[in-house]
Amino acid sequence: MQAPKAKKIEKVLEIHGHKRIDPYYWMRDRENPEVIEYLELENNYLKAQMKDTASFQELLFEEMKGRIKEDDQSVPYFKSGYYWYARYEKGGEYPIYCRKMGSLDAEEEILLNVNELAHGKSYFHVAGISVSPDQKIVAFPVDDVGRRIYTIQFKNLETGELLSESIPEITGNMAWAADSKHLFYSKQDPETLRSFQIFRYEFGSGSNSSVLIFEEIDEEFTCQVHKSKSEEYLFIHSESTISSEMHFLKANDPTGEFKTLQERIPYLEYAADHYKDHFWIRTNDQAQNFKVVKAPVSNPQKENWEDFIPHRETVLIEDFDIFSGFFVSQERSNGLTQIHILPWDGSPGHALHFEDETYTAWISTNPEYETEILRFGYNSLVSPSSVFDYHMVTKEKTLLKQQEVMGGYNQEAYHSERIWAKAQDEVMVPVSLVYKKELFKKDGSNPLLLYAYGSYGFSMDAYFSSNRLSLLDRGFVFAIAHIRGGEDLGRHWYEEGKLLKKRNTFTDFISCADYLIQENYTCPSHLYAMGGSAGGLLMGAVINFKPKLFNGVIASVPFVDVVTTMLDESIPLTTGEFKEWGNPKEQEFYEYMLSYSPYDNIEEKDYPNLLVTSGLHDSQVQFWEPTKWVAKLRDLKTDNNLLLLHTNMEAGHGGASGRFNSLKELALEYAFLLKLEGKIG
Repeated sequence: MQAPKAKKIEKVLEIHGHKRIDPYYWMRDRENPEVIEYLELENNYLKAQMKDTASFQELLFEEMKGRIKEDDQSVPYFKSGYYWYARYEKGGEYPIYCRKMGSLDAEEEILLNVNELAHGKSYFHVAGISVSPDQKIVAFPVDDVGRRIYTIQFKNLETGELLSESIPEITGNMAWAADSKHLFYSKQDPETLRSFQIFRYEFGSGSNSSVLIFEEIDEEFTCQVHKSKSEEYLFIHSESTISSEMHFLKANDPTGEFKTLQERIPYLEYAADHYKDHFWIRTNDQAQNFKVVKAPVSNPQKENWEDFIPHRETVLIEDFDIFSGFFVSQERSNGLTQIHILPWDGSPGHALHFEDETYTAWISTNPEYETEILRFGYNSLVSPSSVFDYHMVTKEKTLLKQQEVMGGYNQEAYHSERIWAKAQDEVMVPVSLVYKKELFKKDGSNPLLLYAYGSYGFSMDAYFSSNRLSLLDRGFVFAIAHIRGGEDLGRHWYEEGKLLKKRNTFTDFISCADYLIQENYTCPSHLYAMGGSAGGLLMGAVINFKPKLFNGVIASVPFVDVVTTMLDESIPLTTGEFKEWGNPKEQEFYEYMLSYSPYDNIEEKDYPNLLVTSGLHDSQVQFWEPTKWVAKLRDLKTDNNLLLLHTNMEAGHGGASGRFNSLKELALEYAFLLKLEGKIG
């Protein structure tokens, strides 16, 4: 089957006296039958090129599905007199939300069976549930397209009736007032999808009872509503990439006026919770790596902020939780997360200890104040995801649940480690690796998949994946490059990988790949790269910079048409990301973006084998970006390597819904890698 060849219609894009010609600009219209036809041609071409892997993909799918405990259940947590949990039934794609009153031995009450709601739908997503404080009504946001535009639906828990009452076209973010009558929710702009309005809805009065109570007029900001852990306050949180502003209201006064906690100031970020007479605030006020302050509820402006955990140059404060007897902080030092316990009574604090060389730990669900038990989560590249209860006085740690790998898993058969690669500017970049011991040879012969993200300050921690075993058990090494643009080594790590320093993200990744080759973990003919969304931008940039470094690359929902997208403020996310990428209406940022934008830098040269995935209804990276990128690559590249585009015609940025459907897309990606390695038998 011949590769699809897209028609060209020249579109001249001009700014700052510079002209760009985009022959595939016409692909932006998802309502255009010619666009849909082209996407279907690309999907059919992919099927033809991967036909020899069809049965192997099915084998991989069944293999990965077979490791998942089908009749699984989350660890229950106690709140408001009930134990709450979600469970899955055998064969079920979606969760069943449940609770038990007072005791785990009590009769189960099913709050919501998402499988029943999703019946007959090709895509279905419930963005969690929210039960009214009187425990009578459950509100739940539903998206059946994949564009992350939700409708809030309601169920009467006393009668079991699904109510006809609904609130359409909202973000999925919501919070009940204390009276169980008023529900606050956020709404997005219908074109840009920017969350910019907060409404108050009176349950039982129909959707026309919604009252606009807050509107975020600054296009670089988004807003959402949530409740304090104490449930005494409602917060409206507005934020941009570099600034925050919060408003608060007593939850028992839903028709009252929200007050400003601290007015927005450029480069001042903060987030607050409530305990007793104070707001407890994580902020970067004169603190690059953040600190914790407290402020009186009666007058919480910045001049009244009092340091509680001061700023430290080498420790990033990521999160915190408050108990009646303890303050718990989640911190990051030397690229690894740590959890610290600080008693209120002034006795010495301490940190939890973890064994693995590279791992992830996090504060989990802790809705109760009056307890000495901290619930936290933990996993590593070799340790399945686990939930622990930790007694903060006796220091006793109790394993409540560890992810069960069906069919058996021997942790001792695998090895994880962390190495450091030297970047172009001499900065040392950590890389986490895992491999199966008996299949690993440090002679350059191992196939290796290098993964990274590197944007928005999102740290890419070492994590366990039972699906990944399908690669490790076939000889692959899996590696994560903790490149700049994330916060892996602190806030400065993020600052040095954004705006006019964004190229550090790409060169760091290349340096990590070069180091893995230099140390004989792999070689270019067996080296592969993978990234999604902003990580897909990373993939597009590095194959332009150094195309012969990799044998194959997977770019998932890649953000590759950077300049055109950032010039178009009608596209979702654009205005809110000027402080991440820069505003190309300013010539300095335009020229810098143009120097790395994957779509704008495609040349007539050889490229590695490439698999690109996309979603027609993607609300974050519009489908036309990967589509145009593939069309232009197909026109200009000079090699005979694979270039494949898969567009999910029924999903968005997150791909297929359900816990098993998504495995089919992963099976395709793994089959692509293993085909290139000649291991599909």
